[in-house]
Amino acid sequence: MNMIKAENLTKTYGDQTVLNLDSLDIPKGQSFGLVGNNGAGKTTFFSLLLDLIQPSSGKVLNNEIEVSKSEDWKPFTSAFIDETFLIGYLTPEEYFYFIGELRGRNKADVDAMLAQFEDFFHGEILGQKKYLRDLSKGNQKKVGIVASFIGDPEVIILDEPFANLDPTTQIRLKALIRELAQNKDVTILVSSHDLMHVTEVCERIVVLNKGEVVRDIATSAETLKELERFFGG
Repeated sequence: MNMIKAENLTKTYGDQTVLNLDSLDIPKGQSFGLVGNNGAGKTTFFSLLLDLIQPSSGKVLNNEIEVSKSEDWKPFTSAFIDETFLIGYLTPEEYFYFIGELRGRNKADVDAMLAQFEDFFHGEILGQKKYLRDLSKGNQKKVGIVASFIGDPEVIILDEPFANLDPTTQIRLKALIRELAQNKDVTILVSSHDLMHVTEVCERIVVLNKGEVVRDIATSAETLKELERFFGG
């Protein structure tokens, strides 16, 4: 079954087409990687998928729900695109509880879930009495990523999750994504500039160039070399 489906999906600004997808299907339970240079259309695709912007034509379906026509996809979908998803004047704990409330989880549920992320937080997030706006970019990102896991979503969308993270945290995040990907009820979409990270966590990789799909690869031992050849010209 396809969880995400894009049909004749385009986004244009003036006379510039930034996304043009005839058809893109992402099956339920797939760990899906989106790679491409700046301006390739990765964030545009995720923004359309989350109904943050309107398509110029076509549509995106999430579990057969057209995202721009209904909000019924929201309870089972979560995302972290950038720090605008955070609420700057809350502490991390307040933000986690707020997201928990939206997703029908009480404080005890949220605390139990957060306990699993002690390594990932590395002592820099909980109990610091700091507002989110005062955290470093990397620590803001840790909060946003973990908040996207609250409430057992079926679709998780992460835009450039490895950027601004130190190497230790990147390695821990890869382990977290791989663990999530083992649950075949969870569909994970990850975009990244970093070819190596994506090939390590995604079973399928789509390359966007100027808004169009130019490669669609099932990840294998050869994938990283193939992508490096492609981007290396």
